[in-house]
Amino acid sequence: MIASQRRNVIKEMLMEERSVKVVDLAKHFNVSEETIRRDLLQLEQEGFLEKNYGGAILAEELQQAMSTVPPLHQRKFQYYEEKDAIAKAAAGLVKDNTNVILDSGSTTWCVARHLKNVPDLTIVTNGINIAEECSANEERSIFLIGGKLIRKSMCLVGPQAEDELRKYDAQYAILGTSGISLRKGFTSSDLYEAQVKRAMISAAQKVVVVADHSKFLKNAFVSFATFQEVDILITSELTDTAVLHEIEQHGVQIIVCPIKNGTREQS
Repeated sequence: MIASQRRNVIKEMLMEERSVKVVDLAKHFNVSEETIRRDLLQLEQEGFLEKNYGGAILAEELQQAMSTVPPLHQRKFQYYEEKDAIAKAAAGLVKDNTNVILDSGSTTWCVARHLKNVPDLTIVTNGINIAEECSANEERSIFLIGGKLIRKSMCLVGPQAEDELRKYDAQYAILGTSGISLRKGFTSSDLYEAQVKRAMISAAQKVVVVADHSKFLKNAFVSFATFQEVDILITSELTDTAVLHEIEQHGVQIIVCPIKNGTREQS
């Protein structure tokens, strides 16, 4: 297993257990304790964990964030390093004094974290945890649209949400996706969430979709956008370049993000 893959597994263990031990990790991965200490040092530098005697614990900020998310949704931390890199690139598109529509989802939650230091933003979202994340900046205007709560994704959907979105004119809509199909475009696993995503697209001047590599060539239940309806697709270097090239032929601007320590370093 390469170092970046091992560190991602360590992250998932921390998300589940909140703490890890060097000796246990060394046995689990069949590597030296020194290799594990280097992994933990790297993850500490990334702000993911705090080292302690004999191991490490999940960083306090992430523990607090997870406490606001129901256990069923802690899967949002899968591929965290990749999603965080994608989110940073998406947030980098947003300038001061901008109106942004933020879709619910795990990668868009990471986008919200990276938007903290962008001044004079107005954020419209249907994600409860995203609104809470954005509220850390008291100078920010946040509009949480109403509707029926979908507990599995902690988002609000339905005719009320769609009607409210029609009132807005945003520079950007930043959306997540359950799957990306070369035949159906961008897809969602929930019909009502797909309808809200369509309303978000209609309310924005520029549409950005953020997606980790696992979403590609995956067809969820219902399509919410064709490739022609999306301006920018942001993903990571883990995504198949041939697939990205095919999508690019439809006029979508592709941004591919490197992942920290994503090199094929051996332990």
